[in-house]
Amino acid sequence: MASTTKSRVTGAVAGATTALVLLTALNFVNYIDRYILPGVQEQIKHEFLLSDEQIGSLTLWFMLAYMLTSPITGWLGDRFPRKPMIVVAALFWSAINFFTASVNSYESLNLRHAALGIGEASFGIFAPALLADFYPPEQRNRVMTIFNIAIPVGAALGYLVGGVVGEHHGWRMSFIVSAIPGVILALLILFLMKEPERGASQHEKAKFEKGTVLNLLKNKAYLASILGYAAVTFSLGGISWWMPSFLERVGGRSQASAAFLMGAITVVTGLLGTITGGVIAQRWSKKTPKALYLVPAMSAALAVPPALVCFFGPKNLTIPALALAIFLIFLGTGPVNAATVNAVRPEVRATAMAGQLFIIHALGDAISPRVIGAVSDRSNLSFGLGSTLITLVLAAIIFFFGSRYAPPLGEEEPVAA
Repeated sequence: MASTTKSRVTGAVAGATTALVLLTALNFVNYIDRYILPGVQEQIKHEFLLSDEQIGSLTLWFMLAYMLTSPITGWLGDRFPRKPMIVVAALFWSAINFFTASVNSYESLNLRHAALGIGEASFGIFAPALLADFYPPEQRNRVMTIFNIAIPVGAALGYLVGGVVGEHHGWRMSFIVSAIPGVILALLILFLMKEPERGASQHEKAKFEKGTVLNLLKNKAYLASILGYAAVTFSLGGISWWMPSFLERVGGRSQASAAFLMGAITVVTGLLGTITGGVIAQRWSKKTPKALYLVPAMSAALAVPPALVCFFGPKNLTIPALALAIFLIFLGTGPVNAATVNAVRPEVRATAMAGQLFIIHALGDAISPRVIGAVSDRSNLSFGLGSTLITLVLAAIIFFFGSRYAPPLGEEEPVAA
């Protein structure tokens, strides 16, 4: 009897680890695909004779599809197995990347980018909810930190693939190269990963109840995490989109050089920031659950001064200031995602993640590249990027005041606060 129980525990741990590794790897590919475009956008701009505002609008169509898809995928994720839907999503967005080689107009590029948003929205909702069913609340900050390590690493490789491959073989080839890993990982998930029982990581099993979705709007811990995250996403999304162009125009670097610098800075400082923030929050959480909100608050506030120097300071300080700003912004990535999944019950977790994705992109990086581009067309790119300083301050304020509603880590907060 004891050996049987031990085998079950060992199997559960192995299943959780396999899911974490495969989903983190797919998240890595997800961000490669997303950040190839900023690495080649100067090529696209010159080929299609576009303004900065039009270039910034490309991400708007991606995010519109991303946001409009999220309510549907959230509903599906709370009612049906998530593993097959993750596999389909990965195969879909890989196919979209492959067929980008046939894009020959600005309108068709917008359509392609919108289709990519549909596939990526599905994964972004299902994966965190599925991982939360493998791991209990006190482990989720660590798990979400590992899962979100893929963001800076994937974004960095996206810049590099876009900039280097695009410069030598044309920007279309960059998207073709990125299509292959997604297919491989989709097949590995299909054959190796198990679907966990919904609510399996806690004593009380999940049971969907009518009316609980509307009560998310009353959950102050949940609202604070997603609204603060939206403000950070406005800043990080805008900086990530326009910084390669800033390094080319202001710094006088080539496309490959700007992409390499942005990629190197993102992978090193983003990775260190994500890990450091996760460790700080994990230790601090032993004393207070507010840590999952206070770390992102400090992260956003401390990033303002170096970002200011990066945009408006002397050129010799641009790179070190950028590196410090990105490191500080990424400190809050793991904790804020853990705060979101801990703020809700398992029966509405996919819907809650859909709400998070909708809000952070609707108020964040769906609009920031276009806002920055519009300001740049009327003044310069430094002033355009300067708008991200305002939302960093706003994020710090939201997280700080939201920390008072942080639920205990031993159990999920009821959906209605």
